[in-house]
Amino acid sequence: MKKQKASEIRKISTEELMEMLTSTEEAMVLRNFEKAMSQLENTSQIRTLRKDIARIKMVLRERNVAV
Repeated sequence: MKKQKASEIRKISTEELMEMLTSTEEAMVLRNFEKAMSQLENTSQIRTLRKDIARIKMVLRERNVAV
C-alpha cells in the first residue's frame, strides 16, 4: 500500500473512507503478526500503515466537526 496524502484522502467519500480505514487496520494487524513471527522483511510498512490510519481518522474527524 502506498502512502496516502491528506489532500488525496479528502477527495474520497465518507463511506469509502470507512471501508479504507477498516482494510488498513486489518493490514496493520497482519503486518504486526508477521513482525511477531519474524516474517516481515520491510518493517517500514507498519509505520506507513499507522500514519495512513491517522490521516484517515483525521479527515473523518474534520468532517464530523464541520457538520
